[in-house]
Amino acid sequence: MNTQQKYSFSFPTAIRFGAGVIAELGAYLKSQGLSRPLLVTDPLVRELDFFKKICVQLQEAGISVEIFSEVHKNPIKSDVLQGKEAYLSTQRDGIVGIGGGVGLDVARAIALSIHHPRDLFDYDDLIGGDKYVTEPIPHFVTIPTTAGTGSEVGRSAIISEDESKKKRILFAPSLLAKMVFADPELTMELPAFVTAATGMDALTHNIEAYLSKNWHPMCSGIALEAIQLIGKSLEKATHAPDLASRSDMLMASMMGAVAFQKGLGVVHSLAHPLSSLLDTHHGLANAINLPQGLAFNYPGCEEKFDQMALMLGFAKGEGAFLPTYINDLNTKLGLPTRLSAIGVLESHIPTLSALALADFCHPNNPKPVTEKDFETMYVNAL
Repeated sequence: MNTQQKYSFSFPTAIRFGAGVIAELGAYLKSQGLSRPLLVTDPLVRELDFFKKICVQLQEAGISVEIFSEVHKNPIKSDVLQGKEAYLSTQRDGIVGIGGGVGLDVARAIALSIHHPRDLFDYDDLIGGDKYVTEPIPHFVTIPTTAGTGSEVGRSAIISEDESKKKRILFAPSLLAKMVFADPELTMELPAFVTAATGMDALTHNIEAYLSKNWHPMCSGIALEAIQLIGKSLEKATHAPDLASRSDMLMASMMGAVAFQKGLGVVHSLAHPLSSLLDTHHGLANAINLPQGLAFNYPGCEEKFDQMALMLGFAKGEGAFLPTYINDLNTKLGLPTRLSAIGVLESHIPTLSALALADFCHPNNPKPVTEKDFETMYVNAL
């Protein structure tokens, strides 16, 4: 990739990709007749220099800036409702989501809420709520600052209930951003831990999408290419980042979000309860559980494992080594490899296993999984 070049894509929506494309945001908003956007982000990103610079550039372009950043690490319904109030009370005309999965999920959920008056969770896709998403969505722009979730090119938002922390999925094709500004320069200052954990999230998305039992050759091809990009770039992006490695990771992250339209699997079902119960970073939860999920899925999926292994530089027929490779990669990235290292106790496992079984991802796994299987995987990762 030529890191000095800027690129335009329309897959699955319009994307401006390349170092420095963020400088085009103000002109783009004005071209769409927008002058009063709500900038939605998280409290950490709000304090970073590049975010402040974006605000200054917009103001210099004659654009009124209102910021909403009062969101939890795992966003909840009341975050969204406060954001909706900020949008309406300050008379905004569009929404710009800036950040990782948290900021972008909240931004997307706020966009849904503006012209949809039902209770937010009436729109939960798992109970058929997408049929109620019938009204216009405010002009919605996304700007990723991490290379993990790929939420910038997604059509859904995961928001938790305030009390139970149960995760809900808000989904509709109309929630796709109208424009994505994917600028790898915005990821250059990410700390090593965040780079590693979000990078493992992107890798998990692509691996699970490729293994999903659903048939979607386009998504499978995208997932394989992204696995190759991550394999060659994640360690460098973590420990000695340059524009090329950051660009590869940002692209692979978006590719993962496109690919997992095909489905995810047991690793995400293992990870989600850790975020709900123990507030674990989602990417870290995926990283620790990925070796166990791979070991569970290997029997019967040998050919797919061999293909992924080829993408990661293994010789032909060496897919069985992937669980060990992932465990070793976590160590090289400075991430913990055991659940006990992040506060999981043996007493947590029955609750975690029940939550994993109730999760929405494992039905797309290449083979069925029981509560006992989840319990075994958690114990093996402890």
